[in-house]
Amino acid sequence: MDSATLAVPGAELYYQVHGSGPVLLLISGGNADTGLYTTLAERLAAHHTVVTYDRRGNSHSRLTEPPTEQRIEEHADDAHRLLAALTDEPATVFGNGTGATIGLDLLARHPGQVRLLVAHEPFLPGVLPDAKYWRETFDEIHDLFLRSGREAATEELIRLFDVSVPTVEPAELSDPAREMLDRVFANVDFNLAYEIRSFSRYEPDLAALRGAPLSLVAGDEGAHTPLYRTAAVLAERLDLSLTEFPADHVGHIMRPDEFADALFEVLDVA
Repeated sequence: MDSATLAVPGAELYYQVHGSGPVLLLISGGNADTGLYTTLAERLAAHHTVVTYDRRGNSHSRLTEPPTEQRIEEHADDAHRLLAALTDEPATVFGNGTGATIGLDLLARHPGQVRLLVAHEPFLPGVLPDAKYWRETFDEIHDLFLRSGREAATEELIRLFDVSVPTVEPAELSDPAREMLDRVFANVDFNLAYEIRSFSRYEPDLAALRGAPLSLVAGDEGAHTPLYRTAAVLAERLDLSLTEFPADHVGHIMRPDEFADALFEVLDVA
């Protein structure tokens, strides 16, 4: 595994490169970073040059300007610049949650860079029939964070999304694992302060996405969750089938081997 940084407007992006072959870019969502993609990347690296990176303002990708409300389009421009620095060929892109939303914007505005986008449960409240409710809910979570802190806001998010959260004792963790968790917790603060409200208002360009090389996927244990519903509604609006992957929204973390097998199947079909 090699690592490097790329200067982009307003930030320095930290990224890692695993393996060799056609480029496969993994875009993380929420408060995740390269560390949470390590096991999946190692599996995928047998057949691809797997690129993972920390989104701007998260973990090692420091901002070079004061933090402001984040925009999906700016994060998609980061992915565009990273791909342009690494390859002249169209790349396969996988994104989870917010990462999938970033991938959708990348595909809509830079279609020549994307051979195939696999979008796993994108964060797109605006496509749901009750979009107004969800946007107001994320505004309330932002306000809860400001009033009561990370723990209260995070508990509410976990309840809303109904995702798996592994429980581990600090004594069970290696030093690198502890360091990764410290980074992830810091990313939660950035997400709640600067991302969640603006990201919840992003509207995808459905006209640009219709007929594009896009595979929409969702966790087979999460059909009752809002993120599964989002993927299903988007698939219906774009006249695409919805593919189910193992586990729930964080299957790529909780069951990375099975998740990699499912992703390989989609890539082979494409």
